[in-house]
Amino acid sequence: VSTQSTWDSVKATGWAGGLEAARVVVMGLLTWLRADKDMLALSNIEVDTSEIALGQTVTVMWAGKPVFIRHRTDAEIAETRATPLSALPDPVRDEDRYENPRWAVMVAVCTHLGCIPLPGEGLFKAYFCPCHGSHFDHAGRIRKGPAPTNLELPPFKHKDANTLFIGKADI
Repeated sequence: VSTQSTWDSVKATGWAGGLEAARVVVMGLLTWLRADKDMLALSNIEVDTSEIALGQTVTVMWAGKPVFIRHRTDAEIAETRATPLSALPDPVRDEDRYENPRWAVMVAVCTHLGCIPLPGEGLFKAYFCPCHGSHFDHAGRIRKGPAPTNLELPPFKHKDANTLFIGKADI
């Protein structure tokens, strides 16, 4: 047996072993990262909105974050929709944020430094972050203060007249 063929065999065995080790690592990582049905269920919630009074904000937990659900009044909808985009630091129309104007759903974490805004407070009697003074309107849009963007919208849909689904997949 020549030295060259022995060396080729050693290299081939090394490559095969390396590829198998990489496959095992990738498969283990994928198994570890894969969300099972129980984990996915934690990132999806259904909320019964039939008990949320007109003009009331409730806070629910979704994916480890607080979420505000506001049953908006006609006056709140009108005021929010009448606000010119030029008055908004992060200009987005209310109609583009919410398909159903009666319900405002937003992650209750200030986009400035992650504090929790207070519902029913601030210049617009909507949401106010007392940590650094950010004021949001009833659509969760930043109106005044250091927050750079509007309150985030979680993925949500209205399943029926009284059920709000928050999450990415209906399981």
